[in-house]
Amino acid sequence: MDRLAPFGNDLFDKPPCRGCSSYLTEPYIKCAECGPTAFLLCLQCFTRGFEYKKHLSDHKYEIMTSDFPVLDPSWTALEEMALLEAVMDCGFGNWQDVANQMRTKSKEECESHYMKHFINNPLFSSTLLSLRQMEEARTADTAIPFKPTDDPPRPTFDSLLSRDMAGYMPARADFVEEFDNYAEWDLRDIDFVEDDSDILHALKIAVVDIYHSRLKERQRRKKIIRDHGLISLRKFQMLERRYPKEVQDLYDAMRRFARVVGPIEHDKFIESHALEFELRREIRKLQEYRQAGITSFCSARIYERVKQIREEERRKRTMLSDVLQYIQDSHACQQWLHKQAAIDAGLNPVVSSIATSVSGRRSAPPLNLTGLPGTDKLNDKEKELCQVVRLVPGAYLEYKAALMNECRRQGGLRLAQARSLIKIDVNKTRKIYDFLIKEGYINKA
Repeated sequence: MDRLAPFGNDLFDKPPCRGCSSYLTEPYIKCAECGPTAFLLCLQCFTRGFEYKKHLSDHKYEIMTSDFPVLDPSWTALEEMALLEAVMDCGFGNWQDVANQMRTKSKEECESHYMKHFINNPLFSSTLLSLRQMEEARTADTAIPFKPTDDPPRPTFDSLLSRDMAGYMPARADFVEEFDNYAEWDLRDIDFVEDDSDILHALKIAVVDIYHSRLKERQRRKKIIRDHGLISLRKFQMLERRYPKEVQDLYDAMRRFARVVGPIEHDKFIESHALEFELRREIRKLQEYRQAGITSFCSARIYERVKQIREEERRKRTMLSDVLQYIQDSHACQQWLHKQAAIDAGLNPVVSSIATSVSGRRSAPPLNLTGLPGTDKLNDKEKELCQVVRLVPGAYLEYKAALMNECRRQGGLRLAQARSLIKIDVNKTRKIYDFLIKEGYINKA
């Protein structure tokens, strides 16, 4: 690749023929004995037996061409180099522009080939793994809620996630609008010339020093955001929800002091208070056991099990009284009771028209996904789910990623945890949760 890199796709980038001085086109001939400067000939001069000074027509030669496969039988070396140059010119992800610049491959072919051979190549997996291990060992003392090795999400421009990230661009490690975004305006008209007086020169130097201090403040704020994991706000909020309500309130109150103590000390402070809260809760539980006359942990487990059953029965009675208070239709109430009995027995209840008889409204028609962003990323079952639940594909993909990440982190996920992560209608959350369980994307705790 290094040998062929200086010779681009442009005809005039190649060296001229030593015989006729015309620009070389592949294939051409290189003398294997003349050197150190390469002696190159076109095919016409080579067939005529051109000789010049020390070069003779019977010298050994090499045929120079890029028309041979390197990584894929259907891709030549010339096309490989053209693909890399197009990605550098157009940017990663702009596959339509890359295909337009190459002219020999389609958009899908460029994307699949680049992802297969240059991104997900198994030959590089061991190297990438060792580099990641070295990076994780080097940053082992970073803050708990954020690791610099994590790749921040790359949302589309002006999306909800992009607004949550304050316009952060991971590829550039910059924001669309920086802190003190117009600091450079004070320098736009400054020009150092030899005719400046000493006072004017010192004044310009002072303005530049002020600009440097503003840049330092900008970098300091960006460092705080990076060290404390505030770039991915949604991920930060998900990690914060693992604490109890009392610790979350303390987290909100102490967040303003995080820039003073640093990420590690701040997280240690919060974790110590979370541990204190857990200890206090355990102490209260032991005191409750003592008041109930329990003296062994075996009896405590039985007590907790019976207490849980008693609480469930109490909630069912409360739920029934609420339903009877608002439902005046005896037939609908009877159907509801049969449904609850089937659920308690572990059977699949038959869907009835209780909601229609009570509310008098028809269910909403399925959502039309035509033209909605993110629809092409869904399979047929996910499209059917989004139509029934009436959920746009972009929101569903965000909820799916959040639930899968939390399930991977905890080794399992309960419905209550899914509802705490997704702040939408509980019925929609349950349908999404059941669908992901059924399809194997997540598993129950």
